[in-house]
Formats: sequence, structure tokens, C-alpha cells
Amino acid sequence: MKIEFSDNDVKYVEPWPGASKLFPWKELITAVPSVIFLVTTYKDNGKPNACLQSWSTFFSDKGELLCIFGHVSKSGHMFSSLLKTKECVINFPYPEIFDKCLATIKNNDFEDDEITKSGLTVEKAVSVNAPRVAECFLSLESEFLWEKATFTDGRGVSICVRVKHVAMDPEYFDEEKKGRYGRTGYIYNINEPLNPITGLTNSFSIGAIEKQRPIK
Repeated sequence: MKIEFSDNDVKYVEPWPGASKLFPWKELITAVPSVIFLVTTYKDNGKPNACLQSWSTFFSDKGELLCIFGHVSKSGHMFSSLLKTKECVINFPYPEIFDKCLATIKNNDFEDDEITKSGLTVEKAVSVNAPRVAECFLSLESEFLWEKATFTDGRGVSICVRVKHVAMDPEYFDEEKKGRYGRTGYIYNINEPLNPITGLTNSFSIGAIEKQRPIK
């Protein structure tokens, strides 16, 4: 039998001050996983920018593959660079290079080459003026379509891009080899699952999706 939860029913012990505003209980109690990737652009000074992203969705319509970044901070380099250049690359890392991708969060000074400083390699794109990350197994070169404010005076916006070109490591074509799923493929963000009874959260984790069976 399900237990019903509203704002006054949930116990939430903040792991740090202000956590509940950034990650409200509804997000943590559901703990819906979201794929992790690096969005890369060029800053105004020509230096590569790399922004670790999640909370996004990919979908197709009219023969096009689109991505909506659910929350892009208006104060970050990704937002300003993407709105100016109108181009970016969505790079998917495998688990062994996740720590280097995570390092881009602190290696984000305006003068930094955020890719190289984090131990990754800049690779030239084919169809857009944005850097690719050589170590990532899949890169989606994309163009900006639109932005939309999700909340009045909110910290971030939603942004939609259209994929123009795809580059992929051939070892990931075959699901019997490395493939796109499992421990060698896409990385998922598991954001501090909350126990609403005790109020305690589990730690932030990364995970993988395992295929179970064909859909017939």
C-alpha cells in the first residue's frame, strides 16, 4: 500500500544549509535517474568551456533529434556562450573518465581551457564551432533553437538544441561488445535518494542501465 506525501508529511534533514532549495524533497523522494553528459562550447576568449549536465531529455520529431536541457544556470559560461555562438557539443563519457568530467566543475575560471585542465582532450568538431571531448564515446554536435524561463526570476532556464551531426566510437555500435548500456555505456545521475520517514538521504551516486528483455 502506498503512503501519501505532501509538503507537511516529509521529513528532510538538510545535508548542508540551503540544500532543500536547490534539491527539494519531491526530487529526492522520486530520485528519477537522468543521463549525464558534458556540454562544450567556446567562451568569448576562445577558450573551451565544459559544463557537466543532467536533468535533460532527448526526443525526436519530424526526422530531427532534439535535446532539452531542463535547467541551465543563467550565471554560468554555458549559458552565455551558447546564446552567443548558438552551437555546442553534447559529449557522453563512460564511467572511467567521470572523475575528469566532474573536475570541470572546479576548473571553470574564464581563462581556463576547462577540457584540457580537467585531463581531457579537445577534439575539433565537424559541423559546429564548438570543441568535442576526444575521450567521450559519443558526441552530438548541436545548434541552439530556443530558451524558456521555467520560473519567474529563477536561477536557470530550459534550452532546446537540435542535433546536426553524430560522432561515435565504433566499439559502442555492438551491444555484445561495449555497447551503449551497462557498466561501459551511459552514466546516470542518481541524486541523493531521500527516505521521507527518517529524513536522511543517501549519497549522490552514478549508475548504469542494464537491458532486461525485448519488448514484444
